[in-house]
Amino acid sequence: MLPVCPLKALTGLDCPGCGGLRMAYSLMHGDVLGALRYNAVGLVAVGFLAVCFVAWTASRWRGESGWNPPWLRGRTPAIIAVVFVAWFVIRLIPIAPFTALRV
Repeated sequence: MLPVCPLKALTGLDCPGCGGLRMAYSLMHGDVLGALRYNAVGLVAVGFLAVCFVAWTASRWRGESGWNPPWLRGRTPAIIAVVFVAWFVIRLIPIAPFTALRV
């Protein structure tokens, strides 16, 4: 049995990561569609972090000391922050079709 989200248990509100544990559980069992249903933005974030890890590892194997990829400069961090804030706000809207995003 998976633990209950502490924020949701205390406040009743979904946080941006709500469903993340169930998403990870679904991924570990090969259920990508289930993972997408539990937390779509979290699933994209896991993929993004995996790509970052592979790129960082490859740069270390090549002997590069610093890691500053061009696709992670400029506006990208701001765009990522805006997406997470928008995901948080949209999941809290208590009317359809936004209620379908709750888990």
